[in-house]
Amino acid sequence: MYRLLFRLVLSRLDPEFAHRLAFLVIRMLPALGIGSLIRRATRPDPRLAVEALGLTFPSPFGVAAGFDKDARGIRGLGQLGFGHVEVGTITARAQPGNPKPRLFRLIPDRAVINRMGFNNHGAAAAVPRLAREARRGIRPIIGVNIGKSRVVDVDDAIPDYLASARLLAPHADYLAVNVSSPNTPGLRGLQELDKLEPLLEAVRSAAAQSKPGGVPVLVKIAPDLTDDEVRRIAELVVRLKLDGIIATNTTLSREGLRTPPAVVDAAGAGGLSGPPLAARAVEVLRLLRTSVPPELCVISAGGVESGADVAARLAAGATLVQGYTAFLYRGPFWARSINRDLATANWGTARA
Repeated sequence: MYRLLFRLVLSRLDPEFAHRLAFLVIRMLPALGIGSLIRRATRPDPRLAVEALGLTFPSPFGVAAGFDKDARGIRGLGQLGFGHVEVGTITARAQPGNPKPRLFRLIPDRAVINRMGFNNHGAAAAVPRLAREARRGIRPIIGVNIGKSRVVDVDDAIPDYLASARLLAPHADYLAVNVSSPNTPGLRGLQELDKLEPLLEAVRSAAAQSKPGGVPVLVKIAPDLTDDEVRRIAELVVRLKLDGIIATNTTLSREGLRTPPAVVDAAGAGGLSGPPLAARAVEVLRLLRTSVPPELCVISAGGVESGADVAARLAAGATLVQGYTAFLYRGPFWARSINRDLATANWGTARA
């Protein structure tokens, strides 16, 4: 039914408007009192639970940053079956993001190009919502993805990230340091080791002091790094004793697309997500697993569509898996479908 709705209605709407409409429905699930009923049908099988980052994730599958930019839909997303919700990217300063249009579907590839530009209302505005959700007894694991404010120069990035970390870490289950979005000028330059090391050290220190026991810190990297750059960042993460790596963000590559070149060119600049990213995401995952200890948390993202995809990432060494783009194409019960596929395959039992 959803595929018919997408083909006849949603695909004809402006992509950003369609996203806002779908997100409004998700936000309304708890308010309308139907979220708890839906949760009975979407609750992950207990065998799928994963112990990572000192936390118990109800399922290895969660929603990646970018879907819930301002921490407004955590409860509804959890009721749809996601084991964790990574909100953001949140910046210290509120910002509108890039000019519209900035979100484009590549339907033949089931992919998306976006140049949203970290549109969000800022860290301070997110605090009361995160605090409220963190207090709930039944909820998904909450990750908070933080990035650089656009108006802040790269050389001043550390104080900007610290402002977000100090406000948000007390209400997060983990922090993700985003240095890999292609849509904020200069941001990917922070992946250079001389800039990345002091940034990660500073955020790690702030997170450790944010509440008793501290908050785990992960770094999110780009798929467009060379293999050597991936290895060097992995070595840095191990040396700094960070808690994990999220691999990967969106890509600048446009190789191997089925969508007509004229449509791709019309979309313009931005990060590509969806199945065209999958092969490189798996390559980076395997590379990381040869470079970090087995206990380090590695979250794989990029091109995940099905339960078989999630199982393959877990088998390749991922601790957890995230998705986003296929949510737009598969519909609201996507997480339930993946969790049921994993349970049917006895993935949790096999892993144990």
